[in-house]
Amino acid sequence: MVSAQMRIVFGLLTFVTVGMIIGALLQLAFLRRLEDSIGTEFLPAGRLHKTQYDSQRQLPRGLPNWINDKEAEILRLGYVKPEVVSWSPRIIVLHNFLSTEECDYLKGIALPRLEISTVVDTKTGKGVKSDFRTSSGMFLSHHEKNYPMVQAIEKRISVYSQIPVENGELIQVLRYEKNQFYKPHHDYFSDTFNLKRGGQRIATMLMYLSENIEGGETYFPKAGSGECSCGGKTVPGLSVKPAKGDAILFWSMGLDGQSDPNSIHGGCEVLSGEKWSATKWMRQKSTLVP
Repeated sequence: MVSAQMRIVFGLLTFVTVGMIIGALLQLAFLRRLEDSIGTEFLPAGRLHKTQYDSQRQLPRGLPNWINDKEAEILRLGYVKPEVVSWSPRIIVLHNFLSTEECDYLKGIALPRLEISTVVDTKTGKGVKSDFRTSSGMFLSHHEKNYPMVQAIEKRISVYSQIPVENGELIQVLRYEKNQFYKPHHDYFSDTFNLKRGGQRIATMLMYLSENIEGGETYFPKAGSGECSCGGKTVPGLSVKPAKGDAILFWSMGLDGQSDPNSIHGGCEVLSGEKWSATKWMRQKSTLVP
């Protein structure tokens, strides 16, 4: 009797043990298949031409193969890391927003066409030179906007900002050399001239294209509750240090639909190196409508 019971217990234990082993093997096989279906840890995201655009891009580790590969590549899923640094004004740092190739590509387009930067005249709405802003820059053309790499960046900006592509102005590329800066200002317009095409500016995507910079922080004097560094000086507010590939998304319009005066910001003085950036301003309505 006892012997029969022992055999039953032993049989049950054996069955359970075998089941656990089989389950573990199946789980291991699943993990191996999942691992095989995922891309490599890092691969260039840039594309200078269509052939490179299609052949060089791969998904980062962590994205299963059932995600649309091309869509994931364009949005840099698995690379971009959002960090909310302020709710009022609304500021989000998007780490790894651009690839190294995309940064260098925008710089390469801009370099031969850089001109002294201007500011908006509040009376006429036109650009004028001023010591308020001591950088050089250029705007991408409508033709360049159709380049595959630029289109990918434009779509990424649209998805992360949740603002349609057609509501955006042309991308502006800027270079700040040593001792250059942009004093605190608002991106929204104070004139009516610039509201004719697309309405008011509601948000800005500021993308950093270079590294090894001392100073050159983007400074928000009305954000945060402590102190920060700005061009080697300690000042009240919040600043974001430029890092190649990172971007800042901040809003010039509050949740009430009104222009937010707390969105005032500036470019701190560059102490060493060259600060390259690309700016995308986004409007209330399409900028394509005459």
